[in-house]
Amino acid sequence: MKHMTKRRDVFKMMAAALMPAGGKIDNAVLDAGKAKLQREPFGDLRVYFDGPTDQLKALTAGSLELKPGMTPHAPHQHPEEEIMLITAGEGEISLDGKITRVGPGSMMYCAAGRMHGVVNTGKAPMTFFYYKWRS
Repeated sequence: MKHMTKRRDVFKMMAAALMPAGGKIDNAVLDAGKAKLQREPFGDLRVYFDGPTDQLKALTAGSLELKPGMTPHAPHQHPEEEIMLITAGEGEISLDGKITRVGPGSMMYCAAGRMHGVVNTGKAPMTFFYYKWRS
């Protein structure tokens, strides 16, 4: 498995472009074509929303189409809670050292500060949507 750009670093690079003038995320409905696209060696990363809201210090919502055999980064932890929803393909999610096989309809919840990671173990792209927040 190859390890490339850290997803967190990609988010930081895109944050300025996604942040509305008032500082908070505006109400919006976005399709994939309006999300900020970052083509990475491991797959296509889209960030739909990134910034504070009325109730959260930080919210990031996006998707990743992960290439077969790839991972966006080694298992990691961060201060935000995270939900990940697999919509296509198959792979494995590690959560606190336990590996679980996942496919369409699988969902992960990871508390802040806990180790987690994902890898595409299939022969086709694996798509998942992720939602991270900090209150």
